[in-house]
Parts: sequence; structure tokens; C-alpha cells
Amino acid sequence: MASAIKLGLENLTPSSADRPRPVTGEPALVRMILIGVALAFLGLFLVVPVVAVFAQALHKGAAAYFAAISEPEAWSAIRLTLLTAAIAVPLNLTFGVAAAWAIARFEFVGKNILITLIDLPFAVSPVISGMLFVLLLGAHSPLGAWLASHGIKIIFAVPGIILATLFVTFPITARELIPIMVAVGSEEEEAAMVLGANGWHTFLRVTLPNVKWGTLYGAVLCNARAMGEFGAVSVVSGHIRGVTDTMPLYVEIIYNDYNFVAAFAVASLLTLLSLVTLLLKYFLLSRSATPLSSEKDSETVQRIAA
Repeated sequence: MASAIKLGLENLTPSSADRPRPVTGEPALVRMILIGVALAFLGLFLVVPVVAVFAQALHKGAAAYFAAISEPEAWSAIRLTLLTAAIAVPLNLTFGVAAAWAIARFEFVGKNILITLIDLPFAVSPVISGMLFVLLLGAHSPLGAWLASHGIKIIFAVPGIILATLFVTFPITARELIPIMVAVGSEEEEAAMVLGANGWHTFLRVTLPNVKWGTLYGAVLCNARAMGEFGAVSVVSGHIRGVTDTMPLYVEIIYNDYNFVAAFAVASLLTLLSLVTLLLKYFLLSRSATPLSSEKDSETVQRIAA
């Protein structure tokens, strides 16, 4: 009896030939070298600059740091940056969801043209994007002259900054959601329609919950780009201190004025916002990468029936 049990245990124990092997067969030394090179690269080009920014910002003490970010022009730049992101992100989020849903779920004339137009801001330099708005809405253009005659100022004003930011950031959410919606498929939406749900009910109860993490992930990336945009905003802003300077523009101006402490102080604040964005990105990426389980079907049925 004991020998039979021992034989059974030996049969259940995987042999060395059956054990999983590493995907690659490189020696441990090679793997350590590759990991070391990657860590050294990240440390040199990512960690060291971030540490240098905060070190320079606090070089003259905390009092000088808080005095620098408390300047009226600094607060104006901070408020304008947050205002621009607060307007650009929801609008781009709405466009991204609508565009991704249309592209992933429907076939229509001009679909490939729409996809190409979505990618256009990625192919055009941000500086060129800003120049396009100046040529289109500037005082020397017919449309710009008409707007100026009616008291509407866009270029060298806050509306121009918001328009330029919208242009350079609007593909981000759509490009995040299109592959997700294609991968999810339309089976659950079709099931909801069979169960009697209308289109709006299906969209709110089935489509959006299935892509919620991808939507938030796209919003985080869009917010990061909106706050850090420099090229297009620099062209349309006019660099009016205290009026049309965002945080990146303000950092450039006071750095050129040799006010290094204030420049690095505002830069550190922008860096801190970027680090928070990266943490949110990591969290959302980990949640969106969670494998599907058998509970998903029951959850979908409950959403449809709700």
C-alpha cells in the first residue's frame, strides 16, 4: 500500500523535463547586464533630472521655494494651466469615446479618413499647429478680422491656448479606446439589444462599464499632455506675463531672466503633477490589465437588467 502511494506521488511530481523553462535561454550574467543597463539608463535620464529639479528648487530653502510659487504671475500660470486642462480633458474625453464607438462598432463611408484625421495631430509638429491657428484666426486673416470687429479675441488670449491644447491632445483618448473596444467586441451589446435595451441604455450599462479603465487611462494621458504642452501654446499665447503664460511658458520666461530658483520651483510643481499622473497611469493600467473572469457575464446581465 505504501509503495503504491509513493508511486502515485512520484507520478504526480513533475519531472525536470516537464518543468516550465524560462522563455529565453540567456545566462544569468547576460540578464543581469541587460537589467543593469536598463536601470542605469533610467537613472541617468529620468531619476537624476527629477532629483536635480527638486534640489535646485529647494537650493535656497523652503521659504524661497514657497515665495517663488506664491508670486502673482506664478499663480496666474498655475490657474491657466489647470483651467486649460479642465476644459480640454472633458471635451477630448467626449470626442474620444464617440469616435472610438463609431469606428469600432459601425461601418460607414469615410471611416478610414476619420482614422487618418484623428492621427493628424501626431504627425504635425505642435509649433506648426499653433501657426495654423494664428494664420486662421489671427488679426490679419479674414476670419480673425471679423472676430476682432465683434470684440472676440482668440489668438494671444486664453481661448487660443485652449484651442491649441485641444488640437494637440484630442487623438489621445480615441487612440486608447479604439483597440479596447475592438478587443471587447459587440457580443454583450447585441445581447443587451436582444433583451430589450435601447441604444442609449446599452451604451451606458454595457459599453461604458466595459471600457471604463481605458477611458480613465486616456483621460490621465490627455491631462498630462494638456498641462505640459509647450510648442503650440507658445505660438498662440503671445507670452503676455500674468495673462497668457501657462506653467511651461512661465518657467521658460523666468529662467531666461536668470531667476533660477523660481524657475525650478514652478518646474518642480509641474514635475510633481506629472508624477501624480504617472501613479494614476500605473494604477489604471494595472486595473485595465486584470484578466477577465466568469463573473463578468453575470455582472453584465445585472447591468442590463438594472
